[in-house]
Amino acid sequence: MRGRGDTSSNDIYATPRIVTDLSECYFYHTMDIPGYGYVEGEWDLRKGVRQYLGAVDFKGKRVLEIGTASGFLCFYMESQGAEVVAYDLSENQAWDIVPFSGYDYRQFMLSRKAHIRRINNSFWLCHRAYRSHARVVYGEVYDIPEEIGMVDISTFGCILLHVRDPFHALQNALRLTKEMVIITEPLRRWHFPLQLLSKFVGPLLVFLPEFRSCKPKETWWVLSPEVIKRFIGALGFEEAQVRYHFQKFQGRKRLLYSVIGQRTIDPYSM
Repeated sequence: MRGRGDTSSNDIYATPRIVTDLSECYFYHTMDIPGYGYVEGEWDLRKGVRQYLGAVDFKGKRVLEIGTASGFLCFYMESQGAEVVAYDLSENQAWDIVPFSGYDYRQFMLSRKAHIRRINNSFWLCHRAYRSHARVVYGEVYDIPEEIGMVDISTFGCILLHVRDPFHALQNALRLTKEMVIITEPLRRWHFPLQLLSKFVGPLLVFLPEFRSCKPKETWWVLSPEVIKRFIGALGFEEAQVRYHFQKFQGRKRLLYSVIGQRTIDPYSM
């Protein structure tokens, strides 16, 4: 394996890594990879990818994909005619971990860096196998560089629940987004009472970390579709629809929702 896949000081785009060994990779997505065949990951979106991405037409669109992981959505959108800029963490950025008081994070963070590198490797192996032209920028979600330029569509696939400040994350991407944002988040059975409650009390954002168990460490929030619609409305995407769909996570069906927001306020007019 050659190349670090990290951005240089002169170019925001990562230099592609040459990765050919599956054992050097961690697959977040289940994929059918040319030259390798079936590879199992955490999420199998193959049958439901169109619903996951809001049934949007990507032909001719420039897309900023936040949190590309193994790249399944990236390569799908590219196959549909999109030009994709994939944005993600590398081992040189810190995972947005819940800072429980008194917990020793040193070993945990070292393991996270190794895990991130293996996820990055899975992307580059697939990038080469699919002969992809997608470009990659590594960085934190709160510091998306303006040098990427304007895009037509931004996507957040199960990202906001994992970040400390979901509004700030959205703001950073949507300032570069001309037309549309697609935000997908998971639901669980116990979310439904919250969904019903939100119809009476308004948008809900529930803090998940529990200090007695120091868990979860990497998941911060339950977000209702209504709170996401409120977030993106404040950022100039006042028209939004919600779609519900099932996807496979670790072999089981999971219910998710996608919020598809349309820009109604020109960012240059503000």
